[in-house]
Amino acid sequence: MDKGKGVMPSNTRRWAVDFSDNSTSPSSRDVPDPPGFSRASIDQDDSTLSRQKRDAESNWKAQKAWEVAQAPFKNLLMMGFMMWMAGSTVHLFSIGITFSALWQPISALQSVGKIFEPYKDSRVELLGPKLLFIALNLGGLALGVWKLNALGLLPTHTSDWVSSLPPAQEVEYSGGGLNLS
Repeated sequence: MDKGKGVMPSNTRRWAVDFSDNSTSPSSRDVPDPPGFSRASIDQDDSTLSRQKRDAESNWKAQKAWEVAQAPFKNLLMMGFMMWMAGSTVHLFSIGITFSALWQPISALQSVGKIFEPYKDSRVELLGPKLLFIALNLGGLALGVWKLNALGLLPTHTSDWVSSLPPAQEVEYSGGGLNLS
């Protein structure tokens, strides 16, 4: 006989469990649920969890929509700083920055629907974020137009349109009084 091996009959198993229910006792379905547990509460928990998940997703979408709506404010500050750094003389850099300040809000305003498409939901109100997004981009557009005017690139006088008229006089404030140059 080999060491460590016992003799077992071949037809019986030592560790076998029989799961067949041959008893005449009531089945497990007839046993009442423990206190505080009911099968109906499982179905309600599933619906409650799915409702909570939908609410959490709606809250997340609303929060992200507001973040997207506030993003042009950062761009507005950056563009204002870049325009200030470009100075008030007409050269390639200042013109490029100014036209960039005009182009970005225009392209953003054209794609408002596409920008807020991922956050569209029946429980998420997008009117407020869209209005804020539009207002901030209009502010960026106004900043670009102001810079164009400061550079003297906007036709604001009649003489800018008609070549036979003399150029408009610039009015400067020089401390004590007006100085017409």
